[in-house]
Amino acid sequence: MTKWELIIAMVFSTPFRRLTTASISRALAFAALTFAPHFTSAAEPASIPVGLVAALSGQSAASGEAITRGLAVAIDEINQAGGVLGRPLTLVRRDDESNPGKGIAAARELISREHVAAFFGGIDTPVSVALVPIANKEKTPFIGVWAAGTAITRNGANPNYVFRVSAVDVLVDQRLMRYTVTIAKAQRPGLMLIDNPWGESNRAGLEAAAKAAGVSVTGAESFESGDTDMTPQLTRLKMAGADAIILVGNAAPAAEVIRSLDRMGWAVPVISHWGISGGRFPELAGPSAEKVAFIQTYSFFKSSARGEAVLAALEKKYPAIKGAEDIIAPVGTADAYDAMHLLALAIAKAGSTEGPAIQAALEALPPYDGLIKRYAPAFTAANHDALGADDYIMVHFAENKIVPVQ
Repeated sequence: MTKWELIIAMVFSTPFRRLTTASISRALAFAALTFAPHFTSAAEPASIPVGLVAALSGQSAASGEAITRGLAVAIDEINQAGGVLGRPLTLVRRDDESNPGKGIAAARELISREHVAAFFGGIDTPVSVALVPIANKEKTPFIGVWAAGTAITRNGANPNYVFRVSAVDVLVDQRLMRYTVTIAKAQRPGLMLIDNPWGESNRAGLEAAAKAAGVSVTGAESFESGDTDMTPQLTRLKMAGADAIILVGNAAPAAEVIRSLDRMGWAVPVISHWGISGGRFPELAGPSAEKVAFIQTYSFFKSSARGEAVLAALEKKYPAIKGAEDIIAPVGTADAYDAMHLLALAIAKAGSTEGPAIQAALEALPPYDGLIKRYAPAFTAANHDALGADDYIMVHFAENKIVPVQ
């Protein structure tokens, strides 16, 4: 029985001649409670919902919080300027718990029940890879703001509904290798990679980057997210002659790599992908966490008028933030902030909240001055990645704060 049928049954459960004021009032009250969220007055236009599927709990919860903050500040700015198409934006979040299956269920719910115009993704490449077919099948734009797996956007679909304002593994690997060779002065780097599609993506990219740089990868070892002792893998790399470690993994298992190095007494340079910035890496890894150089797409220590304005907005909205050093996982915040503004521009350009219209508009946006860079343009039909290798910077932890490498 539908809600409308239930209301009718409540009113007409007795013959018409027996209708009472009380029975009609009960039915009308039920209708008001049931349908009020779906109706607005002329002074309050219906909002445009946008979704987020990300890790909001567990070891990578800091990444989901960082993304939420970036989206929320951007939405505040957009709504204060009148919204999009005369309507305010609202954010609907779902926790994927870093689990592809739960991410799939969350995305389907956002599309079918919440009717989001588009949705954003989180830190985990396996989750984002699982969401790609859903976005393309349902014709709902999906914008990644953290996961860097190359295949997320380069997925072969035409039309392709997946976009990204984040790093791309194939380009990150080139940057990591360049830093390893020119700054760490390594000629025989070893790889420590999470055993999932993200790790596999980076292995291929790092081996190609090493060949292009004229050096040799000494070996590639893998680990599971729940492993607590990486000594066997690291010992093999040490015996093979590795003179640096390039690390790909999220915060918790990556911290175990550093703890294992400390137990071995092996003081080798460690250069990492950015997964370590999405959790409690400094706390879990200990003092040696500060020695790890890793990649980001933005630092709030970078001085610009836009950066200072966003920082001020973050400080106002989140009292725990007293300065740039207090922003957790800056990459998630900055990427999400720019991605939200780009999506708003696309909805406005499309003049519609329908997925195909937004997808086409995203591929044809005018130049836009964002927080991270000037997008000129952000996307094209041939390229759905807004950031390139020149947009990456190297950072490290200093007393639990993320600061640029000097």
